[in-house]
Amino acid sequence: MTVLVIAEHDNVQLKSSTLHTVSAAMQCGGEVHILVAGHRCGDVSAAAARVAGVARVLLIDAPYLADGLAENVAEQVLAVARGYSHILAPATAYGKNIAPRVAARLDVAQVSEITAVLAPDTFERPIYAGNAIATVRSSDPVKVITVRGTGFDAAATGPAAPVDSPSPAADTGKSAFVGRELARSDRPELTGARIVVSGGRGMGSGENFKILEPLADKLGAAMGASRAAVDAGFVPNDWQVGQTGKIVAPALYIAVGISGAIQHLAGMKDSKTIVAINKDPEAPIFAIADYGIVGDLFELVPQLTAELG
Repeated sequence: MTVLVIAEHDNVQLKSSTLHTVSAAMQCGGEVHILVAGHRCGDVSAAAARVAGVARVLLIDAPYLADGLAENVAEQVLAVARGYSHILAPATAYGKNIAPRVAARLDVAQVSEITAVLAPDTFERPIYAGNAIATVRSSDPVKVITVRGTGFDAAATGPAAPVDSPSPAADTGKSAFVGRELARSDRPELTGARIVVSGGRGMGSGENFKILEPLADKLGAAMGASRAAVDAGFVPNDWQVGQTGKIVAPALYIAVGISGAIQHLAGMKDSKTIVAINKDPEAPIFAIADYGIVGDLFELVPQLTAELG
């Protein structure tokens, strides 16, 4: 039994989502291999080779893989898929774009967003916005799986594994990269941050989100938001935390003016410590918060920031 992990990267750095996926792969049993498909991504393959538990890295380098187009990356996965019992990808936009294509071509049922491995063929995954956990057993010859990173610790660093370079599959020609607009920020990336400060509809406007910035800066935190705040146009879409946004599990999550709709809770309730500030004492967020403060956020947030020194 051998497990293949599809690495998420930007041709420069290996994304932390890959490390969590490797941890899940190790629990499936057998050797773990990592596929790095990209262009001029030698540093990524070197980093992948140093992930503890990895027995081999497959580096496929070609110009048409530079932008991670799902059609081309899926083709590379299929080219090396023979002999693997499991194919795992992070449950991120990158992995969710590739894994279904691989599963369809292999004619198997994908198992999505697992949070635990009970046996090589049995997994747990959240359903109903995380309010229930389903146990799924797959009888397919190849298990194609996406891994929710919050369910697994990141793999550590270990001795370097060998790196092989299989011949790349041909460019499918089914899609082309047109452009990319990147949001620049000095703050940590939301899904990898140890501390997250999030605002909700209670902030009232996008301008009012500025009162959260000093708090986030003092804590070295990423900034997030509820879907209600994003839909209202207060902040950009890439700030959204929740079932249809980003799933986070930081050491500290501070929810300001967030009532706690099920959709939002599904994206952050695995946080180690949750602090909620809301003027409504009946807000659902208090049911899962470790610490709750009832009051006016426009008074409490500056006070909390000042107390941090």
